[in-house]
Amino acid sequence: MSTGPATVTVAPDRPATVTVGADMAGWRIDRALAVLLPTLSRERVKALIGAGHVTGASGAHQRDPARKVAAGDVLTVVVPQATVADARPQDIPLTIVFEDDHLLVVDKPAGLVVHPAAGNLDGTMVNALLHHCAGRLSGIGGVARPGIVHRIDKDTSGLLVVAKTDPAHETLSRQFAAHSVERVYVAVVAGTPVPAAGTVTGALARSSANRQKMAIVGEDRGKRAVTHYRSTAALRDATQIECRLETGRTHQIRVHMASIGHSLLGDATYGRTPTALRPVLAELGFARQALHAATLGFVHPVTQEKLSFHSPLPPDIVDLIGRLSLQSTG
Repeated sequence: MSTGPATVTVAPDRPATVTVGADMAGWRIDRALAVLLPTLSRERVKALIGAGHVTGASGAHQRDPARKVAAGDVLTVVVPQATVADARPQDIPLTIVFEDDHLLVVDKPAGLVVHPAAGNLDGTMVNALLHHCAGRLSGIGGVARPGIVHRIDKDTSGLLVVAKTDPAHETLSRQFAAHSVERVYVAVVAGTPVPAAGTVTGALARSSANRQKMAIVGEDRGKRAVTHYRSTAALRDATQIECRLETGRTHQIRVHMASIGHSLLGDATYGRTPTALRPVLAELGFARQALHAATLGFVHPVTQEKLSFHSPLPPDIVDLIGRLSLQSTG
């Protein structure tokens, strides 16, 4: 049986040692470590392997993320102290709905990038957090991602939680890995889903044709992904839906809804706006996916209190729904 993720602590400059179970024999080492140490993403694990921060039982550095592991392999990961590459504090307004010494919950507007990356080296939420928290953010996330436990897309609005301390970051990450965090999104999709409520499953991985996109792949290639949806309002050539995430993968709702023929309105990456609705979106200037992270619930990593937060729909989605309402004359 695999060493459970909950038994291993990951903190900067503190070795974390895990043992590969029989159920992971033959897996790639980066995949196994990402499961055994759920506070680290697979990309983060690959970076640590490449930088020489992963060793085997003999102390030999593991340099190949594709190396297959065997049952009983003992692996040690040392996460270095985080560095914030070129990120600098910037006085960017944030809507903070909760904050204490351990974490904060932010209501992110559409258009704000979460962390620095190529093409967005500043003006991100990380820059804003560095200013607001005066650098008091967790470091487990690594370079340029202080405090970031999970992300939502640039053009998705709504709630996300940020960790101020490494223990808070680790505990919150475990909750996300265990899929115990409540995450409810509101979206507007093209057409009318049939049935009106259902579950979409399909493992997700980077598209082999376009690395900027995600795609549904075989279970052996991607990460398990499950989205529960239900229709909440019939609109003109569209439907307002609520999506509850059983898992939280990159672009999950966008890919899953597109896969059943009901892509999000405004999503130029995974769908096409129905011809009849293009004039409405153009008139409103609506140029993003109609997706809002409305509810976020989790257990406080220190007080153990169950917390739940709700963000009202932003004006642009309210306007879109209003224009598409069956009672609307517009």
